[in-house]
Amino acid sequence: MSGRNRLTAGHHAGELALIGCAALAWYLTYLGLSDMSTGPGTMGLRLWGFLAVWTLMMAAMMLPALAPLTSTYLRSIRAVRSSRVRAIRTAALVGGYLLTWIGFGVVAYAAAALSALLAENAADVAPWVGAGVLVAAGAYQLTPLKDFCLRHCRSPVAFLLHVSGYKGRLRDVRVGMYHGVYCVGCCWGLMVVLIAVGVMNLAWMAVLTVVIFLEKTWKYGPAFSRITGVSLIVFAFFVPAHPELLPGLYMPAPM
Repeated sequence: MSGRNRLTAGHHAGELALIGCAALAWYLTYLGLSDMSTGPGTMGLRLWGFLAVWTLMMAAMMLPALAPLTSTYLRSIRAVRSSRVRAIRTAALVGGYLLTWIGFGVVAYAAAALSALLAENAADVAPWVGAGVLVAAGAYQLTPLKDFCLRHCRSPVAFLLHVSGYKGRLRDVRVGMYHGVYCVGCCWGLMVVLIAVGVMNLAWMAVLTVVIFLEKTWKYGPAFSRITGVSLIVFAFFVPAHPELLPGLYMPAPM
């Protein structure tokens, strides 16, 4: 096999490895969350435990959409011919990327804890707050800022031009964090929706994973993003009359 073919095979192997990691994260998430209620709150976890579960969930949801960009980045470091070094650099890139989602996880923890308080102590108000959250998340899908962040996620050439000047031992971590910041900017609204429907809601996790993947990789992704935004706004109108649609803000009456 020629050197170029070996590099190409290495890039594809990198993509497959990320998808494999995502699949493993899904399996572990399923094992951890399948027996939990989809109701409001932080799953009974303190901050560090919640962040561990959150990181696993983000790996499951976000790594499939990250795989194409990672492959493009690996092509930019053709000089690295050692598969071991490429694996280490890929792990550093993914680690930096997940660090940004861990940072957002602190916000998610506070929001989940607040949703539990709201559902328990202001049950009449909670559905309206939930509807407002859905409208805000849907409206964000239609904003120029969302388009700007999404263009970054869909434009590997511009991404590579920016990160090409990164130097030092932590350069790959910085690359991952740089992309992660834009990814959080692109997807934070959808993650707020995840909190509203219950952090441990596996069905909604799967739906949002598909939405994120299509937004970032499908040629009609930007249009699909706007359709998603409108759909969330329409969905919000049903919530006040049916608060059970948002388990993350709904506390069922005791039997």
